[in-house]
Amino acid sequence: MNVPRRYAEAGVDLVSRHAFARGLPAILGQARRPEVLSDAGPFSGLFQLGQGYRDPVLAASADGIGTKVKANLALDRLDLCGWDIVGHSVNDILTCGARPLFLLDYIAGSGLTTDQKTSLVEGVARACAAAGCALLGGETADMPGVYAEGEFDVAGFIVGVVERDSIIDGSAVTPGDVLLGIPSSGLHTNGFSLARKALNLGLDEPRKETARRLEERPTALGGQSLGEAILATHRPYHDLVLPVIGKVHGIAHITGGGFNENVPRMLRDNVAAVIDTDAWPVLPLFRLIQQRGEIETVEMYEVFNMGLGLVLAVAPADVPAIRDAIPEVLEVGAVVERTGPAVVLTGL
Repeated sequence: MNVPRRYAEAGVDLVSRHAFARGLPAILGQARRPEVLSDAGPFSGLFQLGQGYRDPVLAASADGIGTKVKANLALDRLDLCGWDIVGHSVNDILTCGARPLFLLDYIAGSGLTTDQKTSLVEGVARACAAAGCALLGGETADMPGVYAEGEFDVAGFIVGVVERDSIIDGSAVTPGDVLLGIPSSGLHTNGFSLARKALNLGLDEPRKETARRLEERPTALGGQSLGEAILATHRPYHDLVLPVIGKVHGIAHITGGGFNENVPRMLRDNVAAVIDTDAWPVLPLFRLIQQRGEIETVEMYEVFNMGLGLVLAVAPADVPAIRDAIPEVLEVGAVVERTGPAVVLTGL
């Protein structure tokens, strides 16, 4: 019987939701692990930890990708959101030494098509599969009136595991430790509100105009388009670092808040980090943002990763072995006894 669909008139189309839901088992199946005991459909996902651990501790984290979604939407690259949220999430739990087990995603928006929703979840599933992490489930919410038509947000909730006696909590970081940095792929998922303001992207303009601006190929980017540089996904570091994790005393994931907020999170109160900002090349995109936004250098390091996505504190004797395992690491500073601020940036 053809009856009025008042819920659809209110902005939530149950027919489209059901069609989207029917495709979820195949998508989640791309990122399955043997420990997963449930498929898409039940109210909760089930994951069997198993007997392969001595004294396991679960590590959990939740985060989003901020206003980067505006650029993804403008260029119709919603699939990249999944790579961003997975990369960010696995790095967050890596800081305590944990390996990823499973992730749940949360997507909320208004007026997204079934194809757009599928692209979002497909991106998460593929990124999870690449990280060896199960996509255990999640939620896709239609929220007209909360989100403008065609707008959305995405978040990830990750759970990993680490043996209790292998937890990295900063207690082993001591004066004399060397600070090693691993390059980032770009902005990753932080500072986009400032970047978009500096580059005049998607502030109060139609989406097509933002897409046109992202097609620009500034000389400073060496032939790369602004969109390509902006949408470079958040680089995951667990595959690089886990093989040498036993030699690492502390790990800082350089996300929102830049160096001043994130490096202290791996330090005890009696030590400080001295970081030489001349020790690594700042990516051209950051130079462009600073120039066009007329942003002070100090603020750039307070907001952005400036080309380093991860900072490790290690004993000097272990530097050669870590260099062998991760050839791209750069020596960027040292740990000292604290007499002032927790982080001192030299070279600014």
